[in-house]
Amino acid sequence: MGTYENPFEFDFDSYIRQVEPSKQEKGKNWATAIGLQKVDGLTTSKYLYETAKRNIEGEISIEEAKKIIDSYYESKEVRTSDDENSEEADKVSARIAQILSEKTFSFNPSQLLLIHEKLFKGIFDTVKAGKFRTYNITKKEWALDGDTVFYANADLIQDTLKYDFENEKNFDYSALTKEQTVNHITRFVANIWQVHPFGEGNTRTTAVFTIMYLRSLGFEVNNEPFEKHSWYFRNALVRANYTNVKKSIYMNNIFLEKFFENLLLGKNNELKNRYTHIRYTENIEKTSVENDKNFGTKEKTSVQILDLMKENPSITLQQIAEKIGLSKRAIEMQVKKLREQGKVNRIGATKKGLWEVRG
Repeated sequence: MGTYENPFEFDFDSYIRQVEPSKQEKGKNWATAIGLQKVDGLTTSKYLYETAKRNIEGEISIEEAKKIIDSYYESKEVRTSDDENSEEADKVSARIAQILSEKTFSFNPSQLLLIHEKLFKGIFDTVKAGKFRTYNITKKEWALDGDTVFYANADLIQDTLKYDFENEKNFDYSALTKEQTVNHITRFVANIWQVHPFGEGNTRTTAVFTIMYLRSLGFEVNNEPFEKHSWYFRNALVRANYTNVKKSIYMNNIFLEKFFENLLLGKNNELKNRYTHIRYTENIEKTSVENDKNFGTKEKTSVQILDLMKENPSITLQQIAEKIGLSKRAIEMQVKKLREQGKVNRIGATKKGLWEVRG
């Protein structure tokens, strides 16, 4: 899971490389829409790929493509378990492709409701599309060894979303670097997802909303991360919202930041699901070869730490540990030594301070 495979060898990239803007845009939208179904382990059918191709080629409109998919399943007299799986994937893919083709967007919680309604109307039996849940939920997560993120209380969904949206709306991006902008957006998206306002379909709704929001901000959104790494996206959201003090596990944005760096900054971070698992760091020393790839050289740990602090003065010890591939305790010991040597100093409060690298 998490590794994208096109079961019918349909080459969306050939359309994405097209000079013709309309085919290029349609190709990106369909590739993203189909890739996002992997979030819930769903697989689209051969018929969906064929219909998508007809739309991209201009033979049919996106509205016609939706109707063709709906009619295809309505006409089936005998249904298998595979049909149940592909029906949701096919219908929701077509709906996502349509939404992403639209040039409208409103930055408020009502946009989330509208997206959810458009994506899942008639799809779920027990969940009302376009309605906030009225009950509390838990979900067993692979990345957490079966534990759950604490989602927002059903009674506080509207208030929590209102707070998050108002904060984001009033936030000033003008003084931030591109990297800082991406990091801030990452946290906003993580906060919205943590609310989990719907009974089902939260990650796909969040993804579509995020793409629309980023486009409204003027970003050129690279479709590949959502197309090929949608399950990683979900696991990264999980890790960005999970804390277990007893196990010394804390909310960690680094996985989601890597995803968004690829999405918006054209970086090529390795997005592997195993990195997001809470037990991955137990064996991190065994993967030093992979970690060396991130730095391109086997520099001393102290040099790597100083370089990371120069690059991002607000970086946390946990984030340094993740990047270098050592335990947080090992990093703490190294930083303590660097401070005693006068090579680094901490300015400001413990949680909101900055690193000052000297010399």
